[in-house]
Amino acid sequence: MNSNRRNFLKLSGIGIAAVAIPGMAQSASSKPEKSKSVPVRLGLASYTLRKMNLDDALAVCQKLDLKHISLKDFHLKLDSTDAQIAEVVQKCKDAGVELGSGGVIYMKSEAEVDAAFEYARKAGMNMIIGVPQHEMLPYAEKKVKEYNIRLAIHNHGPGDKVYPSCESAYVLIKNMDPRVGLCLDIGHTQRIQRDPSADLKDYFSRVFEIHMKDVTTSDQDGKAIEIGRGVIDIPGFLKTVVKMKFSGIISFEYEKEDADPVPGLAESIGYVKGVLAVIG
Repeated sequence: MNSNRRNFLKLSGIGIAAVAIPGMAQSASSKPEKSKSVPVRLGLASYTLRKMNLDDALAVCQKLDLKHISLKDFHLKLDSTDAQIAEVVQKCKDAGVELGSGGVIYMKSEAEVDAAFEYARKAGMNMIIGVPQHEMLPYAEKKVKEYNIRLAIHNHGPGDKVYPSCESAYVLIKNMDPRVGLCLDIGHTQRIQRDPSADLKDYFSRVFEIHMKDVTTSDQDGKAIEIGRGVIDIPGFLKTVVKMKFSGIISFEYEKEDADPVPGLAESIGYVKGVLAVIG
């Protein structure tokens, strides 16, 4: 057990799984306890549940009390018809889960940029989490202005030649429309040996969404692991989130055990909610 997790557990003394799943810690009576509110907005990057269909993914969101979802094209294909998009949008509404963004969407040409923004518009998304090639940035900015849909550029860590870090994107967009920003993936940030808390502070005005995860090591070989079991200082990062009053969505992107991700996802959510209950 790493020191961050051990120290947090000593401090909190709370049942993390019970915090994660409302009703698990209910008393002997049939009346469930009201889940404790947290000072941030939590959601799901649907890549986590890439082996599930949309109906099952939304059921998981309901069970784990996640009110926001960012859809990967596993769950809403980029070439979906208008009718297919409308059906997915209605399913999200019926489940009580806000469909706020889609991605990660790669954009290597003007046609792909056009398609991404039309896709987001038809689905009522307020943001695209994307990876536009550098030469596509001016055109993507034009579309941001035209559609009034934000673009959050996602970093992918060591080995990524386009946006390995938030800094690599920020230096290119800092003078662009303020609706062009960043999706801070803290796992890839840690793997490139940067401090996620420092990057959140340094680029805060442009961070629109956070992909929440943990990794086994701070290098290119780091693998996904349940949040709190890895090397990221999760309590320290969440303290920064709360202190800076981050208002975007913190989306869980649990990439381990894609065939059976729900137990690890639930543990990760419980750990984060437990930390927030202590510091919030």
